Formats: sequence, structure tokens, C-alpha cells
Amino acid sequence: MNRQIIDKIREKREFSQLPEKDIEIAFGHFEKRQVSDEEKIKLTKELLRKIFAAFISPKLLSLKNKEPEWILRKHISTRERLPNYKEIYKRIFGNEKVSSVIDLGAGINGFSYTYFNEKIKYTAIESVGQLVQLMNFYFKNNKITGEAIHLSLFEKEKVKEIIKKEKRPRIVFLFKVIDALESLKPNYSKELISELIPISNKVVVSFATRSLGSREKFKANRNWIVEFIKENFNVLDDFEIGGERYLIFSK
Repeated sequence: MNRQIIDKIREKREFSQLPEKDIEIAFGHFEKRQVSDEEKIKLTKELLRKIFAAFISPKLLSLKNKEPEWILRKHISTRERLPNYKEIYKRIFGNEKVSSVIDLGAGINGFSYTYFNEKIKYTAIESVGQLVQLMNFYFKNNKITGEAIHLSLFEKEKVKEIIKKEKRPRIVFLFKVIDALESLKPNYSKELISELIPISNKVVVSFATRSLGSREKFKANRNWIVEFIKENFNVLDDFEIGGERYLIFSK
């Protein structure tokens, strides 16, 4: 991919720290269209904005020493989840001993660490570089055993290597990332989940069941991913809370 095109896309502040891999995949959707490079760049930005920037407050793109709940309210996904974190993590962790959590496409979910019921090593993998910096700033200042890593989820082998280095029992989160993955690369979610299961004790997938803001229930559902999980893995729990459905499963 042309370096000038990547640089042009990264001129926008919200895309300035996106991994090249994500930009390349997004641009690939429009690369063969019989339109100008300017139009391809415009379309790529629109797709990237829909996936990475639509729900993020611009205030999160610069480091601020704020309380965790203030930060969590500035991202629409975590704001919707905020009243239910204690219940969600209680269902996920139960009474089992957990050594590590690896949160894929974390956004700013690292700020929910205070809702964990025990001391757990937390690793976030996130494409938006500013959010990676924000979480690491928070972990360092609060002496939390956490780390955020700037990496595309499409760099699958690198993601797997990070997971395998963490202590077992380990749980992998995929909170509200399925739609984003599918928007860039159809069927990638199934491929990724299939390779995560052998190296994880549990995987948690979530997706929205109600539209953000209006809270109207979606007419469309995610039966394709639910059926895939139920047919291929051992579902340990399946629940809905706060307009979000969670599936917890293992080998």
C-alpha cells in the first residue's frame, strides 16, 4: 500500500495512531474501485470512523488524570456497561481462581479493573494508540498489574503469542468487537475465536442487543456467531444485561 495514502489517512487525529494493518484492510475495501485516490481515502476514513472513532469522545485522545468512572463515561460502550460491571464480572469470574485477563479490542475497558473481585494480571490489546497510552498512564499511576499493547487484532499470530505468555487460568475478552472485525474482514471472528480457544481457559464474547443511545432492541440478531459458538464449544453461561449479551465458553 502506498505510504502517501497511509500518511494521508493518518492526518486525522483519531486515525493518527492506528496500526497500518487496520488501515490497509480498510483501504482494501475500496482499492479496486474506479474512482480517484482522494475518493478512496475519503471512503476509507468513513469506514475507519464507523469502526474506531464513532463512540469515542475526543476528550479521550489526550492524557488526563481523571477518575476511572469519568473515563468510562466518555466511551459510549463502557458508559452503557458502567452500572453493571460488578454483576458482569461476577458472572464471568464466578468463584474460580483467575490469573490473567487478555482484553481484545479493549477500548478503555482497562478502567473497569477496579470492578474485578481479585488481583488479576490484565492485558489490553487495542488499535487506537491514544487509548493504549491512556490506559498505561492509569495503570502506572495506580500501581495496577495491567498493561495495554498497541496492536491490530488482525495481527493474529502476535495476539496469540501475547496470550500464551500470560499465566493460566487465563480468560480472553471480546467485548463488542465482533461487528468491527466483520466490517473489515468477513468471517474473521470465527477464525480468531477458533484459534483463541486452545490457548485460553475461557473466552467471553459480547455484543449489543439494543442500539446505543435510543436503547431500542435490534431487529437483527447475531444468530450466526451464537450458533457457531454453541455448535463448536462448551457454553458455560449465556446472559443479557444492560443491552449487551455475553457468551462465556471453553473447549
